[in-house]
Amino acid sequence: MNRELIVRSSSDAVDFALLKDGKLIELHKEEDNNSFSVGDIFLAKIRKPVTGLNAAFVNVGYEKDAFLHYHDLGPQLSTLLKFVKLARTGKLKDFSLKNFPFEKDIDKNGGINEVVKANQSILVQIVKEPISTKGPRISSELSIAGRYLVMVPFSDRVSVSQKIESRQEKDRLKRLVTSIKPKGFGVIIRTVAEGKKVAELDRDLQNLHHKWIAMCKTLRRAGHPSKVLVEMNRASSILRDVFNDSFTGIHVDDESLYENIKDYLHEIAPEKESIVKQYKGTSPIFEKFGIERQIKTSFGKTASMSRGAYLVIEHTEALHVIDVNSGNRSNKAKNQEDTALEVNLLAATEIARQLRLRDMGGIIVVDFIDMTRGEHRRKLFDHLREEMKDDRAKHKILPPSKFGLVQITRQRVRPEMNIKTSEENPNGNGKEVEAPIVLIDKINVELERILKGKHTNNGIVLNLHPFIAAYLSKGFPSIRTKWFLEHKKWVKIQPRDAYTYLEYRFKDKDGKVLK
Repeated sequence: MNRELIVRSSSDAVDFALLKDGKLIELHKEEDNNSFSVGDIFLAKIRKPVTGLNAAFVNVGYEKDAFLHYHDLGPQLSTLLKFVKLARTGKLKDFSLKNFPFEKDIDKNGGINEVVKANQSILVQIVKEPISTKGPRISSELSIAGRYLVMVPFSDRVSVSQKIESRQEKDRLKRLVTSIKPKGFGVIIRTVAEGKKVAELDRDLQNLHHKWIAMCKTLRRAGHPSKVLVEMNRASSILRDVFNDSFTGIHVDDESLYENIKDYLHEIAPEKESIVKQYKGTSPIFEKFGIERQIKTSFGKTASMSRGAYLVIEHTEALHVIDVNSGNRSNKAKNQEDTALEVNLLAATEIARQLRLRDMGGIIVVDFIDMTRGEHRRKLFDHLREEMKDDRAKHKILPPSKFGLVQITRQRVRPEMNIKTSEENPNGNGKEVEAPIVLIDKINVELERILKGKHTNNGIVLNLHPFIAAYLSKGFPSIRTKWFLEHKKWVKIQPRDAYTYLEYRFKDKDGKVLK
């Protein structure tokens, strides 16, 4: 399995495309004006506690106040408030927490008015970026994420990622981290720490501790509200979260960004530093790696799969709905049940990719093709879970219902990636059509279906607009030549001046339309 990260830089944003065996699975955009990224820590003021919501509204500098629920305060809120007050007044010089006395934990079922009051200074962390009309969601249970570990101030607990399955490895990591962690800090051991040596874990922990000390030193002079700890830039944070030994290339089209990524990789995996390449080609980097085409074909209401199967993706106020369609799919399956299973397994793979690609969150309901056999439904459920195991967003999948519905909940921490793929109709009628670049894919699918039919002995003639005809037949190897090599069948291309740009028809040599 090959993984590549393609980074495109422009004047106001940086785009990151994650490829798995050449297929686009994640797309991220970092904009210069995004001041409220997940992981950022702010010194803020409580605007007002609201008893009815058991929450407080907090001024973090966004146009709408951030929402802080009682359950997001963290058990050691009293200690945090005391620490912030002493640091702000200059009475606290040692920020290491090794000699800082902890207060009693707050009651987990208490009320917001019992623990905070208006105009109180507090440190909060962004856990959900502003989405639609809502302000950011925040927490005062702080954490600072590193490559292998997450450090939690005002805690002594050490916990291990549930994705590490070996009990022996969990015990080893817990024992190591307990022996090296600084007093006053808890640690969460991430999945990528599996198999790592104590020196690597200790280096990561020391970096996080230095970040904490540096942040605390800014508190005395910081205003309200102000960002006191910036989550690392998106390039580094993506590398921190997804980078592993299967990465074969990181391609960047900007020199300064190339140097930054190379420096960061030198810190976390020096043996992989050589895979970072600066792209200097003449064509845009996303076109060179086929990403623009994948974006056009992957976003939008309909997502195509192989041999005519496709997904229809609809968004409502409350949830996302995905419908699985077999289309004109023809295969060698002996019965309808086997066909349904084959299409559903294919759809499950594409759905797992679509959720990551669009960063869809909340409730997702998938209407798979009905299957009557229980073992087939179990196979589909297991396959979907396997395909989604690499998804970094927290999610839960329920088994298929009797109606073939699968319900998924997926964590949403930033706005959904939404890219418009429809374009102005080149035929000039004022309407919009799906991206013309998809036209060749549609022709490919229809050709495959026709070749599997019974009426291809009388030849195949493709009638279309002269521009598209030239695109298919010119150059070497042309698309038509590739069809011949793959299907062992020659397709005659007939330009038609009367056809509009996106119009095409398959006919036999007698002029009869092939369906």
